[in-house]
Amino acid sequence: MTGNAVLTSPRTAETDSVNALADANLRSLAEEPVTIKVPRGPKGPFIFASPHSGRFYPSSFAQSSRLDPISLRRSEDAFVDELFDGVIELGAPLIAARFPRAFVDANRAPGELDPAMFDAPLGAVGPRSPRVAAGLGVIPRVVRDGLEIYGARLPAGEAAFRLEHFYRPYHAALAVLVEQARAEFGVAIVIDCHSMPPPAKAHDIVLGDCYGEAAAPELIAQTQKILTGLGFSVARNAPYAGGYTTNLYGRPRENMHALQIEVSRALYLDESRMERSGGFLSCRDRLRVFAAKLLSEASGWLKPARRAVHL
Repeated sequence: MTGNAVLTSPRTAETDSVNALADANLRSLAEEPVTIKVPRGPKGPFIFASPHSGRFYPSSFAQSSRLDPISLRRSEDAFVDELFDGVIELGAPLIAARFPRAFVDANRAPGELDPAMFDAPLGAVGPRSPRVAAGLGVIPRVVRDGLEIYGARLPAGEAAFRLEHFYRPYHAALAVLVEQARAEFGVAIVIDCHSMPPPAKAHDIVLGDCYGEAAAPELIAQTQKILTGLGFSVARNAPYAGGYTTNLYGRPRENMHALQIEVSRALYLDESRMERSGGFLSCRDRLRVFAAKLLSEASGWLKPARRAVHL
């Protein structure tokens, strides 16, 4: 999962190599784009993932942005990796991107690129999705508030560079964890962890399972029951039904389940300063209790899958 500054686009390789060599922050981040914290012995098939909590901003990226540091961080699921880091001692791995969402969004398909952002044609570009049209593709054009990140077009080779050294290492690592869980337990369950700005009629948590397609009904029902029992107000699939990760790993017929969990930032974050608020520790403790209950109580409906893998 380490990366050297080797680009796949000859036309812009020289420019991008210079940028990578000149930016020590970018070089360091490319060498370790992902953190994976694994328990000594996994106690179940759960994998917790945080694709949007990265807060290491390459200097060259920050300098190329027209936004101030706080505005640039608006797209972060700030500190979500810390909210859920209690799962490690409970027996579940936690994978988190170190790179920021405004730089590369790991919860998008790799082809969700906007050619208009770049100074020359790109290679593989997928169909134009609503997310790309809104500026929220795999390499975002805007931050959460709709503010434009860049003042000029990016070199075309920048797309290949970011996908190769940041996006792909994250998904390769997550895929390994999923396959390890399926091999050992017969099933893998990805809990994709996010945060959300509080809407006018706020819920504390929104659970997304792609409207019942990405996870067994027992999983989302049990998850909601545990969370409401801990005093959280919980909604399902509205306004967040799940993103790329949920769709990718939400294949119950193949013994893979995925559930997206969005935690209201009002519970733990001072958004004006992008700092932990006074509620952070309480929120983290409650989420640890939630994870402990989820991991311990899931064994009942997972037994058939465990038996099947040993047949």
